[in-house]
Amino acid sequence: MTPRPLSPLAIFDLDGTLVDTAADLVSSLNHTIAAAGLAPVTYDDLTHLVGQGARVMIKRAFALRETELPEAEIDPLYERFITHYRAEMPGESRPYPGIINTLDALSEAGITLAVCTNKTEILAVPLLEKLGLTRYFAAITCGDTFAFRKPDARHILGTIEKAGGDPQRAIMVGDSINDILAAKNAAVPSIGVTFGYSDVPMAELEPDVVIDDFAALTPDLVGRLLTGRDAAA
Repeated sequence: MTPRPLSPLAIFDLDGTLVDTAADLVSSLNHTIAAAGLAPVTYDDLTHLVGQGARVMIKRAFALRETELPEAEIDPLYERFITHYRAEMPGESRPYPGIINTLDALSEAGITLAVCTNKTEILAVPLLEKLGLTRYFAAITCGDTFAFRKPDARHILGTIEKAGGDPQRAIMVGDSINDILAAKNAAVPSIGVTFGYSDVPMAELEPDVVIDDFAALTPDLVGRLLTGRDAAA
């Protein structure tokens, strides 16, 4: 007998894709850098700062303010950020409009769901729990789940493995170059959302599909992407 193919798998980024976390990221980052006397950052700065976890965000904030960040201060500032962010969670962070309906529709169509984020586990998992989203996902992999992270293809491939999926039947949904490039590196079709935190227009990142809202992310779209992949193989 020919084995049945594994279920399709839709993988989602977290910040700027599943959940609008901008206000809380800015708040915690400003709380953190205030300890070093830096001027606050704004939402407009956020697209240049996010994407590689809290430590990198802090480093980029210092670079933005043209201030040297001594190596010995990184860990204390990181802990200050973590403490503030966790204490306020979920704060103003909310799932993007339409995402709950989309997750329900994909699940009902037999599509497995997963999260692949560069956010550290102690921040990502509690946030998803507090927002009632963890029940949707067969796997949640974070910036410290593996020894590598997006845009490294192995972050996506490791997520697929943990979710019990097949790289030939998976797609990636994200808002930034890390998501789209990781998908390309993993040879996985990608859907780019326009409402996240990318500092360049999503179309310029050349995902397979660009969507402006989650109403467009249907089981049929996932099926078309996977069918098109099969036809090209």
